[in-house]
Amino acid sequence: MSTLTIRKVDADVKRRLQMRAAENGRSMEAEVRAILGDAVLETSSNDVSFGEVMEEFRRRTGGVDLDLPARNETDDSDRRIPDFS
Repeated sequence: MSTLTIRKVDADVKRRLQMRAAENGRSMEAEVRAILGDAVLETSSNDVSFGEVMEEFRRRTGGVDLDLPARNETDDSDRRIPDFS
């Protein structure tokens, strides 16, 4: 086990922690451990890939249609061919 010291905790935050700990039948230290443990578990269970986020976005919104500019496929005069020699 490690020790963690947190300085400069707002008095109102401390009072609310004490009240929450009492409601849950814990010491304030045990309550803070529980809160930190839950916060870390929530974060790690929410780790999703960008692809999964986009898939969920499409599912919820139906996706997004973008207006793309017209592409001139016949005029390649401004396109330079790279020289790899």
